[in-house]
Amino acid sequence: MPNTILSIQSSVAYGHVGNSAATFPLMRLGVEVWPVLTVHFSNHTGYGAWRGPLLTATDIAEVIAGIDERGVLPRVDAVLSGYQGAEAVGAEVLKAVALVKERNPAAVYCCDPVVGDIGRGIYVRPGIPEFMRDQVVPAAQIVTPNHFELDFLTGRSTSTLAEVLAAADALRELGPTTVLVTSTVLEGTDPERVIMLAVTADAAWTVSTPRLERNFTGSGDLTAALFLAHLLRGADAGEAMGRTADAVYSLLKVTTDSGSLELALVAAQNELVEPTHHFEVARIR
Repeated sequence: MPNTILSIQSSVAYGHVGNSAATFPLMRLGVEVWPVLTVHFSNHTGYGAWRGPLLTATDIAEVIAGIDERGVLPRVDAVLSGYQGAEAVGAEVLKAVALVKERNPAAVYCCDPVVGDIGRGIYVRPGIPEFMRDQVVPAAQIVTPNHFELDFLTGRSTSTLAEVLAAADALRELGPTTVLVTSTVLEGTDPERVIMLAVTADAAWTVSTPRLERNFTGSGDLTAALFLAHLLRGADAGEAMGRTADAVYSLLKVTTDSGSLELALVAAQNELVEPTHHFEVARIR
């Protein structure tokens, strides 16, 4: 039986962010996905204009309750969440996590703690960063912050690999067992490359990929989904990170070469399974 992920995220009709960036890639890898939507917009908000409903916490609770009434929550191996637009929605996500774990104690929670980014700072609503740090992250087993989010969540300012590793360990002390730092900006490293870092209690790994000269909305959602999928399929954190880096870079390269504003998930779907590009994973602990 395939792994099953309950993915509670945003959705867009046009483009690929949130569940619209995670659902198809996960299915392409053979993972069953049950998407629960927090919004259903025409397009992502980076376009400056969008339409569509913001679902309420009650709406989300109703969907989760309906799934539970089918008696199928014991089949869920993991809950995945990303951007949380309001504390009430975040609280509902935590209730869903608790319910899934009640139905299947072996289930895990993977949280992409969306708060902000280097160069942009915090871009979520007031109160969300603190809620993410104090309530959500401690409930998660797997977290996938970027460098900026790692520093915020741990109250640190890191600029070297040793400092980032120490911050990841500090984040694990809050509750998670596995931390994936999805992008880092480090002193003394090639600015034309992006470094990812995976950290567990007894090991840590890095992988470096070329920097592509543009931003990709939804790439963080894709990264968290693929990392979780590979962990569920038995890979250790280093191997899961390596497979994720290979697939994400390969897909982003196709997206860049095509000139597409949105992730080329359909056109480049084979990159999710058999990536063109491969990068060496280095164990550093």
